[in-house]
Amino acid sequence: MEALDLKLKNIKCDGCVTNIKNVLNAFTNIDTVAVNKEDGSVKISGSSLNKKEIVSSLSSIGYPEKSFFN
Repeated sequence: MEALDLKLKNIKCDGCVTNIKNVLNAFTNIDTVAVNKEDGSVKISGSSLNKKEIVSSLSSIGYPEKSFFN
């Protein structure tokens, strides 16, 4: 089991949380997803997690990863 912690932009409401969970639940190798809308954190656990693919999928629906600069 692997874990991946992300910080995302634009998480503002429960609808955003639902959208993120729906996209991540489409990945067959992801077991659990926890989204905290207050700080924009997303905790993912599963097997053979591909961070680049996951971040790309989330960015495509409007939730890009926060960088250290913004």
